[in-house]
Amino acid sequence: MYLPKEKKQENFEKYGTSNTDTGSPESQIALFSYRISHLTGHLKSNRKDYSTERSLKMMVGKRRRLLDYLKEKDIEKYRALIKELGIRR
Repeated sequence: MYLPKEKKQENFEKYGTSNTDTGSPESQIALFSYRISHLTGHLKSNRKDYSTERSLKMMVGKRRRLLDYLKEKDIEKYRALIKELGIRR
């Protein structure tokens, strides 16, 4: 895979509560954001890769649903995560 295990653990440690915290919405959103940026770069050079385009759209939807969930649960964490990741609505 394009994301090494160490990088994932570092990502989970930064946005979750520990490096093994893979279930928190914050860490999942951060991982989806990384994967979305990776696929966006791929699609810029491969415009006709429709299966990747579909995967990207599904990932954006999953991230959006997680962000909505986090917004309902804790608005302060939502705002901090949005600012840190640079995501816009």
